[in-house]
Amino acid sequence: MTEIFWLIPFVPAASALVLILFGRRLPKRYVSFQACGAVFVSFGLAAFSFFGLLNTSPEHGPLIKTLFSWIGVGAFKAGFSFQFDPLSAIMALVVTGVGFLIHIYSVGYMSQDKGYTRYFAHLNLFTFAMLVLVLASNMVLMFVGWEGVGLCSYLLIGFWFEKPSAAKAGMKAFIVNRIGDAGFILGILFLVMTVGSSEFSAIAAAVGNGLLSQGLATLIAILLFIGACGKSAQLPLHVWLPDAMEGPTPVSALIHAATMVTAGVYMVARLNVLYTFSGTVGPIIALVGALTAVFAATMALVQNDIKRVLAYSTISQLGYMFIGCGVGAYAAGIFHLYTHAFFKSLLFLAAGSVIHALSGEQDMRRMGGLKKYLPWTYPVFLVGAVAIAGVPFLSGFFSKDAILTRAFGQRQYVIWVLGLAGAVMTAFYMFRLIFLTFYGVERLDPEAKKHLHESPKVMTVPLAILAFFSITAGYVGLPAVLGKKADVFGRFLEPVIKPAAEGHLGLGTEWFLILISVVVALLGIFIAHTFYLKKPGIPHGLVARFPRIYKLIYNKYYVDEIYDGAVINPLITGSEWIYAHFDLKVVDGTVNNSASAVGFFGKILSYLQTGLVKDYALIFLLGIVIFIGVLLF
Repeated sequence: MTEIFWLIPFVPAASALVLILFGRRLPKRYVSFQACGAVFVSFGLAAFSFFGLLNTSPEHGPLIKTLFSWIGVGAFKAGFSFQFDPLSAIMALVVTGVGFLIHIYSVGYMSQDKGYTRYFAHLNLFTFAMLVLVLASNMVLMFVGWEGVGLCSYLLIGFWFEKPSAAKAGMKAFIVNRIGDAGFILGILFLVMTVGSSEFSAIAAAVGNGLLSQGLATLIAILLFIGACGKSAQLPLHVWLPDAMEGPTPVSALIHAATMVTAGVYMVARLNVLYTFSGTVGPIIALVGALTAVFAATMALVQNDIKRVLAYSTISQLGYMFIGCGVGAYAAGIFHLYTHAFFKSLLFLAAGSVIHALSGEQDMRRMGGLKKYLPWTYPVFLVGAVAIAGVPFLSGFFSKDAILTRAFGQRQYVIWVLGLAGAVMTAFYMFRLIFLTFYGVERLDPEAKKHLHESPKVMTVPLAILAFFSITAGYVGLPAVLGKKADVFGRFLEPVIKPAAEGHLGLGTEWFLILISVVVALLGIFIAHTFYLKKPGIPHGLVARFPRIYKLIYNKYYVDEIYDGAVINPLITGSEWIYAHFDLKVVDGTVNNSASAVGFFGKILSYLQTGLVKDYALIFLLGIVIFIGVLLF
């Protein structure tokens, strides 16, 4: 019965097709029911398949369902086939479970939008694409889902395309991802040329049988990681994700928590055999992840837009997931992906509730004192902030600590220190957000205050559910100091991801590392409390004292401007020059001159076609004379 797993992606796909074709004729209530119901059915199928998998012996390998033979070129064949194993099961549950709650929330958040049906059609399509990505049994079909989520992100980020900023943000996301995908495609081609197959099982077998040299494996792993950097917004391809805030807030939650940005982490974990064999790529991934975690966290420190703080937070947290994969703790990286899905979707949706209450206001400088006005939104927002800050006994603490402990155990001390630096900044900027939004003096716009109200239940109930999982989800992956069997999550993934080398850490060392993680989280919260509640003049004093540093960080280190100056503007200037000097003068000139030449010769020949019999008789006589002259002489 578990073989029904292949139906999981097709339910939202069918719903999206119906809404695209007939959505304009359907009442809004039906659109809501169908769109949400489709994702709920997919979640039910994923849960049913998951419990079936628990009763299946790991020796049997993954469940594979080939729907039809898709591509056949010579000896290479790629089927339209799906597989279900512990890794894809977790991803399917996260995508459909969190996705369903975001769909429900959207019913309230988007209720007055004129593009309501189009929105849900794209949301269903997004879910379908991500499910294809995580359930595919080969790299070629994964690439279909990979590009599908890229297309859907373009459609949803630019959903309000009447706004130039939204249209530009959607295009930016699309183009930056295409840059990463160029590397991803090359990696797939090298795999196919070397292994002769794109099936994950064949890739693992090729590594085990020595068909891949370590040098070639390293090249392939790096090319694929370039694609992951684009999709998961890692340095230097991170620039699209903050601008993705131009889309509706539930879209931000879906992209940042359950779908697109997690694709790169999933891909690296799925190909863990290849990345482990390559050897040198792991440290590169860990370093990129650590630098991204710190780099993005510094930018989150000074943002005033409530959604942009969370956007940079996502980039930073994805860095931690890549640290886990880079140090060989793939299960810990996926564990953080899993817990992050709950508290990050909670944070974005709670931010949406604040924005909804303030009639669209997103600037935290125009908030303050909202705690008493939003009795449901405030506590769940606080839960999300505490979870991501890494405070003990909430989900984020367990997953982040697992990654940092493994980094220390692998003697990656620079990575560990960078991870701690990112952690203290995470706690600081999240509670800066909490204090600026819900505490202190009211800085509300008078018009916004008139309409200030708590969100409806269709929005607050999903928040409560996400808050519950933000607290409890981490207890399936308890630290090793509590026993070898405490990490249920890691043991569940063992058929797909072999346990990472623990390093030689004593019990006392592990407790000491946990204590440091706790201190770091509490330190960040304490500094934020001092800066924004106890002595609110400190931030202004620091800005006045270090204006250049503040300006540098506030302007995102001018990375966008550097790209504009070094890449985009030269391309535009070059294309304009080519258009003016080559396209117009050479290409168009050649075509136009050819037409002129034909016209000129046509005009000359037209003198031979007068339509007068006497002219034709004269020409005929002249021809005879010439002919006789040639014969005689």
